Amino acid sequence: MKNDGGPAFPWGGEIRGGMSLRDFFAGMALQGICANSCGEQLEPWDWVWSDLAMYSYRAADAMLAEREKE
Repeated sequence: MKNDGGPAFPWGGEIRGGMSLRDFFAGMALQGICANSCGEQLEPWDWVWSDLAMYSYRAADAMLAEREKE
């Protein structure tokens, strides 16, 4: 099982389900990718969404790995 970073928004130390930190990081990465489209001149209908999701989770995994170093 991949490190998901735990809950993104824990409440009072309790884990009540919801989004993991990995999902939150991936969502933020996807938002940045879509807003910038990495300098490519692609229209949204040209995007391959499964590729964007894959890159977003790769970015999230890299952020979690870097976080472990501290």
